[in-house]
Amino acid sequence: MQTETHTVLSVQGLSKTIGQREIVKNVSFEVKAGEIFGFLGPNGAGKTTTIRMLVGLTRPTKGIIRIGGYDLSKQFLQAIRQVGCIVENPELYPYLTGRENLQLFARMTEDIPPARIEEVVRLVELQNRIDDPVKTYSLGMRQRLGIAQALLGKPQLLILDEPTNGLDPAGIRELRSFIRHLSREEGISVFISSHILHEVQLMCDRVAIISQGEIVKTGRVDQLVGSHAKVEWMVEPHHAGVEKLRGLPYITQLEVLNNGRVLVHMPMEKIAETNQALVAEQIQVSGIRPYQQTLEDIFLEMTGGNSIA
Repeated sequence: MQTETHTVLSVQGLSKTIGQREIVKNVSFEVKAGEIFGFLGPNGAGKTTTIRMLVGLTRPTKGIIRIGGYDLSKQFLQAIRQVGCIVENPELYPYLTGRENLQLFARMTEDIPPARIEEVVRLVELQNRIDDPVKTYSLGMRQRLGIAQALLGKPQLLILDEPTNGLDPAGIRELRSFIRHLSREEGISVFISSHILHEVQLMCDRVAIISQGEIVKTGRVDQLVGSHAKVEWMVEPHHAGVEKLRGLPYITQLEVLNNGRVLVHMPMEKIAETNQALVAEQIQVSGIRPYQQTLEDIFLEMTGGNSIA
């Protein structure tokens, strides 16, 4: 029986070399049951290559991928049966109805009873439109039908590559709510690659950031965002204030600005203690301005400012 700590996807020491270039370098992470896991990286970081290895489209140079406990390289069919996958917009037959599309895909897979089609239609909430031609569907509805197709085989893991591409804000919000429902109510693990970092922050439980082929940061979204706070201090005398702030053990970064301002990375809960320490040294504090960093700030910091894609 699965528990909260059950690992659905385990990636250990994954590497991929093409020619003389190592594209993915010793990547390791885990995705737990019922978890929404975000996978972020700038152009050329190795993100797409990693996803292709996860679904068996590219063979790793070294490393181990286990899905549902099965080794992808040694037990391919058992492992890949645990996965449903959509890369960007799903490929559907527009002149067929939604139901006919699902029936067609079900015939390509072993042991999909007709009742399972009804189940996935309810899961993606397309009951009222499932017998309409797909060409009449909105992009958001097509995305949900694609997810229904990916869920036909009852996978433990759903891999979505750029699932919000082309969706309007209402469609993105609807998809976010739906994905969280799959995770929380159905216990399905969801692995998402997306360039919309605000949505990743709202949707995902944990994220991994890949840059230049290596994982540079992995952690819970709430902990990553909460632990990367910036506070701007206005102090006088400026030099004395800078030196006092620099000497505090919980301040991890310090940037001297103009007009008596200093920007530091520090825990939010230490603001009052820091203010007391400055005042005790006869340093006047005329302004304190906290900034809560977003996932986008952390991403840019970890990847050297490279744009995401």
